[in-house]
Amino acid sequence: MKKVLLLLAVVLAFGTLAKAQEESDLEITGSVDAYFKYDFSGQNQIGTSFADEHNSMSIGMIDLGFAKSYGKASFYGELSFGPRSYKSIPGASFDLLDMDGEPTGLSESQSVNIQNLYMSYALSESFSLTAGYMGTFVGYEVISPAANFNYSTSYLFSAGPFQNAGLKADWAISDKVGLMVGLFNDWNYYYDMNGISDIGAQLSLSPVEGWDAYINFLTGPTSGTVIDLTTGYQITDDFYFGLNAADYTMANSDDGGYYGVAFYPQYSFSDKLALGYRGEFFASKDTKEEGVTMEGTSVFSSTATLNFYHGPFTFSTEVRMDSGKDEIFTKEGGVDPTKSATQFLFAAIYSF
Repeated sequence: MKKVLLLLAVVLAFGTLAKAQEESDLEITGSVDAYFKYDFSGQNQIGTSFADEHNSMSIGMIDLGFAKSYGKASFYGELSFGPRSYKSIPGASFDLLDMDGEPTGLSESQSVNIQNLYMSYALSESFSLTAGYMGTFVGYEVISPAANFNYSTSYLFSAGPFQNAGLKADWAISDKVGLMVGLFNDWNYYYDMNGISDIGAQLSLSPVEGWDAYINFLTGPTSGTVIDLTTGYQITDDFYFGLNAADYTMANSDDGGYYGVAFYPQYSFSDKLALGYRGEFFASKDTKEEGVTMEGTSVFSSTATLNFYHGPFTFSTEVRMDSGKDEIFTKEGGVDPTKSATQFLFAAIYSF
């Protein structure tokens, strides 16, 4: 009898160990952020995403990510709360209704938004399928401030997609080459009333250690077509250089689009202090309306960011100067047009 009990105990122990090795614990990650920004014109001038409140101590968002895996299956979900959250979900507001259920003409932003919600299954060590709502694969910068060096965002980031919902396949061809292909909804939609209509692909390359490059393509009958290059090279232990270039044409080519390039040199003086610069050229394409061509315009943006790190805490100080081809900004008081705008901000970010 003792031998039988001992055998059962051994079997249960090995079964528990095997299950523990197969199933991961729920992993929770996230960040919180707040900022102060001052625009020297006395108003918000630079029309990129987030950090758009002038002369105010403002909050960004609370971001919570949840990940878990079981064998070959895994999921990732990400919830966000706050102004940066609802500004990152196009159309994330709803009409307020009266007591009879009729629209009041007023709207309110959602308090909770889904940034990511997708599941993956690894058919092999090199091939996997993923379905759900995912942060876009296009571009260099992302929504979470904890994952960007600069706190303010680029024109290329603001003009491109934020999320892509759909089904994709990832194939690691080798340790230096990867390929993703997928079918997606229109940009930034949980669902697509026109049906899944966009086709996307990404070729990832790692030519040498420390250098990664991604060539991205996304097209659809209503979304238009974007071709994007994102690359980064850790040249030395202290010096990093990133680059993002993109060209976008609207579904109706007469409606224009944009093109641009941004580069990101960054130098770490120590594990506590780093200095980075973002230089960006962004241009809108010409558009045609009733046979009349309206010329696009362009802007060059210079952003210098000094980051101080204390464990999971980042204190960021940033100066940004944008200069337009045309008078797309205004001087103090918001009346006289001008070609330039300057802003200063500092931000605090805590990641966990």
